[in-house]
Amino acid sequence: MIFAALLFLIAPAAPPRQNARQQPSLARIEQLYKQRRYRELLDLVPASAANPPAFDLYRGLALARLKRWPEARAAFDAGRAKAPKDSRFLVELAGVEFSTQNFEAAKSDLRKALALKPSDAYARNFLATVYLLTGNLEAAIANWNKIDQPRLSGMLMQPQPRLRAALLRRVMVFPPLGTLRLSALRDAQARLENLHVFSRYRFELMPASHGNYELDFISEERNGWGSSKLEALASILRDLPFAVDPAYYNIGGSAMNFVSYLRWNENRRRISASFSRPLGDDPRWRLSLVEDARNENWDLSRTFSGATAPLSDLNLESVAFGPELREVVSGKWAWQTRLVYAYRRFRNVRDVSPAALPFFTDGSSLEDRFRLDSRLLDLPGRRLTLEAKFRAAAGRNFAQSLGAFGSLEASLDLQWFPRPLGQDYHTSLEFRAGRVFGRATLDELYELGVEQDNDLWVRGINGIRRGFKGNAPLGREFALWNWETDKTVFHSLYVTIQVGPFMDIGRVADPSGYFGSRAWLWDPGLQCSFRVFGDVVVRVSYGRDLHSGQGAFYETASR
Repeated sequence: MIFAALLFLIAPAAPPRQNARQQPSLARIEQLYKQRRYRELLDLVPASAANPPAFDLYRGLALARLKRWPEARAAFDAGRAKAPKDSRFLVELAGVEFSTQNFEAAKSDLRKALALKPSDAYARNFLATVYLLTGNLEAAIANWNKIDQPRLSGMLMQPQPRLRAALLRRVMVFPPLGTLRLSALRDAQARLENLHVFSRYRFELMPASHGNYELDFISEERNGWGSSKLEALASILRDLPFAVDPAYYNIGGSAMNFVSYLRWNENRRRISASFSRPLGDDPRWRLSLVEDARNENWDLSRTFSGATAPLSDLNLESVAFGPELREVVSGKWAWQTRLVYAYRRFRNVRDVSPAALPFFTDGSSLEDRFRLDSRLLDLPGRRLTLEAKFRAAAGRNFAQSLGAFGSLEASLDLQWFPRPLGQDYHTSLEFRAGRVFGRATLDELYELGVEQDNDLWVRGINGIRRGFKGNAPLGREFALWNWETDKTVFHSLYVTIQVGPFMDIGRVADPSGYFGSRAWLWDPGLQCSFRVFGDVVVRVSYGRDLHSGQGAFYETASR
């Protein structure tokens, strides 16, 4: 036994096992990849948890070159797990997702890669290209701008608008041979909206020579009665049988527009008209002359408590007119001011307490209304915007019992399109609040309900009863929250149909105690929208007021 042990100790060590595999060098792997010897590279670097991250990277690249997408994705995922702060794995994963038409996953991977390495010009250009190919031009430009791209080589208009060239040049404020900035595109869009002559338009970027792009402006222009005879007919006759709203656009190619509304309903007669035009061939500035005359019957038996007998047959005649000036400062800011002279006369005011009489006072007033619009948040990659609007007014009622008055109103409006394209599941959230200071007449009060002359919608309460106005709660103070989501159920070139739920929550009050909703209004419901020719929108809704237990069907058409 002792002899055997001594032989074991002095025996030479066994040679290494011949089948033990040595790890190849990174330089050898890089050489194989550059020589496009992908299969040899894969034989040399099999999948293994022991692989360094760089090996997984080149293995994934080789698999991607061979279009073995699931294996390439697995290799990049393995390398990313070992080196989570290396953005290259996310960029290459995005390449795999892009090649397999999974564009949303590609965007997600690229955004994560840029969070790790914001200076990566390749990833930024890749992300911008994906956005462009999936139809989100604004997000593409926003990403390209961070690397001083895209460069324009020219612009094409399809078809050529009839709008005068002097006006059009001041709308399209793009450098003919320079970088297209998102701010310049937003400015152009705001100026186009201020002209009110294009029913539909879009911008497209098309590849040109030397890595540059051509910017195409594709539009449908309103000229005369509309962009087509069918559209003009639908627009004019949309409010039949009790109203029409003829409009004539782009007179002489100068963006001069005449828009009118005539309603002959026996209880709510109204005629309004506006003539507007740009100032000095500058699309940023627009001057309008506005007139509005009404003869309305009101039933306040459910909404006014300042009378000893129900005030159910009140008549109000009013006329208001004045100039309005609007400036589009940029794609983020716009303001306008309007001077309004108004005269009103009330009939059938009976059994009203003396303290409530100022609401029904005849006479004239002069008022200056100011409005400021601002885009606070713009996330084109998420298709989300947040806008703020501020309104203020100051004026004087010349009746001795009324005197000076004013108002303040503010709103926040969030618009979100969760899908990468189209308007499917479009979600809107808006909060508004306002107050009138001083004594006010009936027609200057806020109204929470649905009817043609009101924009503070609580869709479970119809503002009309027996054909008379005044069924919705009124007051000098209000707060309102509107939410809705619309699912697109049908879409074609001329018609789009959307259906979805909504919720309106609001309250209106008055310091006098004679008006007000008495409690918060909670009104859920369902609505269906029909967009015709891209210009006319018909909405049909049913809402239910949970406070009163009543419901309301409502239909409206708007341009």
